[in-house]
Amino acid sequence: MKSSFDILMVGIGGQGTILASNILGQACLLEGRSVKGAETHGMAQRGGSVESHIRVDGQFGPLIAPGQADLLLSFDLLEALRYSHYLKPGGTMVVNRHLVLPTSVYTQKIDAPTEQDIIAALGKFRLCLLDADQIAQEVGSPLSQNVVMLGAASLAMPLKPESILSAVKSLVPKKTIEINARAFEMGREAAIQSSS
Repeated sequence: MKSSFDILMVGIGGQGTILASNILGQACLLEGRSVKGAETHGMAQRGGSVESHIRVDGQFGPLIAPGQADLLLSFDLLEALRYSHYLKPGGTMVVNRHLVLPTSVYTQKIDAPTEQDIIAALGKFRLCLLDADQIAQEVGSPLSQNVVMLGAASLAMPLKPESILSAVKSLVPKKTIEINARAFEMGREAAIQSSS
C-alpha cells in the first residue's frame, strides 16, 4: 500500500522548477515530515527539460514510477503532455498555460501540437489550467510564476499552505519576499476560481 504523496514537477530550464522543489522540501521539513527528492536536468540553460520528483512521507527511493504521481505540476503545456504518463488515475494536474516550442520544431521543420491540441489531450485528467505568467506579471515579477504555480498546486497537496508560504519566504531573495507571498496567494485564488 502506497503511503507517500508523490509530486512530479516539470518545466524547462529557467522556469524555477528546482527552486519550487526546494520550497516543497523545506515545507516538509517545517512540518516534520520525511521527504525524498530527485532532479533530472536537461540542458543547463533555458530550453532543456527539467523534472523534479518529490515524495512526501516516502519510505523508499526518490524516483516516482510512471502511473504513480498523485500530482503533476507543469510549468509548460508541452512538458505536461510529455510527462502525463506519470500521473496516476484520479491524480491532479496543475498546468501553466504557457507553451515553449523546442528548437527542433524550427530547425527540422517538425509539426508541433497547438495549445488547443495539448489542452484537449490533457482533458482526460483532473486539470487545473492557469496563466501563471500573467499572474506573475500582475504581482510585479515574471520570475515569480513558479511560486504562483505552487500556490495553485497547494490546494491538492497534503502540506499546509502556511508551511509552503513559510518555505517560500525563507528561500527566495529577501527583496522579493513580499512579491512571492502575493504570487503564492494569487495562485491559490486562481486555482479556487478554476475549480468553481
